[in-house]
Amino acid sequence: MKKGLILGIGILIVLILGLIYKGAVVTDTADVIVIGAGASGMSAAIEADNLGKSVILLEKMPYVGGNTARATAGINIVGSPFQKLKGIEDSKDLFVSDVLVSGHSENNLIMVEKLADESASALDWLIDMGADLSDIGILAGHSVARTHRPSGGEPVGSEIVSILKKTIDGLDIDLRLETKAIEIITDTDGSVEGVKVIDRTGRSYTIHTENVIIATGGFGGSPEQYVYYNQKLKGYKTTNSPSATGDFIGLVAPLKVKLVDMSYIQTHPTVSYEYGMLITEALRGNGGILVNNKGKRFADELENRDLLSEDILMQPDQEVYLVFNEAIKKSLAATNDYINMAIVDASDTIEGLAESIRVDRQSLEQTIMDYNSYVNEGVDLDFDRKSLERKLEEGPYYAIQVLPGVHYCMGGILIDERARVIDESGQPIIGLYASGEATGGIHGLNRLGGNSLLDAVVFGRIAGRLGEE
Repeated sequence: MKKGLILGIGILIVLILGLIYKGAVVTDTADVIVIGAGASGMSAAIEADNLGKSVILLEKMPYVGGNTARATAGINIVGSPFQKLKGIEDSKDLFVSDVLVSGHSENNLIMVEKLADESASALDWLIDMGADLSDIGILAGHSVARTHRPSGGEPVGSEIVSILKKTIDGLDIDLRLETKAIEIITDTDGSVEGVKVIDRTGRSYTIHTENVIIATGGFGGSPEQYVYYNQKLKGYKTTNSPSATGDFIGLVAPLKVKLVDMSYIQTHPTVSYEYGMLITEALRGNGGILVNNKGKRFADELENRDLLSEDILMQPDQEVYLVFNEAIKKSLAATNDYINMAIVDASDTIEGLAESIRVDRQSLEQTIMDYNSYVNEGVDLDFDRKSLERKLEEGPYYAIQVLPGVHYCMGGILIDERARVIDESGQPIIGLYASGEATGGIHGLNRLGGNSLLDAVVFGRIAGRLGEE
């Protein structure tokens, strides 16, 4: 009896010790753990599941989506069927050139080419899952229209989040909301062994795995973080989700991971400061103009974001308005949200709008008259704007006061074209991958609009395929 009791206790101790894993109880094992459930993380999880891997998808918030859910402009695709239907001639070389110009040639060329090469496949993949990306617009810095979004100008982010979440719900993916990764565990040779997490109850535990994908997003939602890396941004509001707090920084700090371009933080030129609300670039792409408090245009509304942000900050009293009319409003469903938030001035006439935003009536009328003539002629004599989509010919007329706000972090974890995380010695860390805004080096000094979603999906898919193993 005593011998049997001792044996039983011994077996129990062995079992308990077998569950102890570096200070936490191992309650789970998975082939792949994905940290973050935005577009990149969900794309990675789906592709890993398609490989037949068991997948646990961690999300610290009570909902999925991250910054993706806030995206409005679109996703860039090169040489799509929708472009061809509209007679738009595009090419890999043209896209790469636009990206390098926007990034001031500080981009990783191999990664940019990978974006171009994989864009058509990304579009097909999203459409096969049910996404509507049939509408095309042009954004700042693009030579041609290649930014795809839902028909009717509906926000692209909610469309992509919805179809990715629906797909995940139909797969054997273990999605854990309100569960935050707090440590990536490696063995003595640096290979991944597991992830320590804390759940909504405050309980911490460890999940054993040999493959971790970091898709936590950037740090644009944390003023403390973005001011730390770029002090010029002190006082700026942000367009980011509260979830974008740079979690990847703490996760990789003990692993000697190489971080790049951390001071490269993009401002979006048109943000309503009353709510910290991003005003979609598509509103300018579809014909909107910017005027200062003198009622005059002062720049090409579609120049690259960093340059246009500087131009706005140089205007008298930093008072700038994005002006559009009913035809442009109807082309983008996002404008209804702005109106519902009461951040839009409106009037049936230009005179009434000028009075509402307190600018000189004659000056604003002349500005709009000149702009309409440029649309007729196809040439902007003032600022050489290339895309002249619509005249501001018929009211009602609308205006939103805007200023630049923190929008996107170009810096982050260095990865290669296989989405493998690179350490400080230039070598990949076995079993560790990253994708999306948690990574750096792709976009250079300034990201081209529409490339964040492309980056998220392309490298999320590659990471989910474990760098193609």
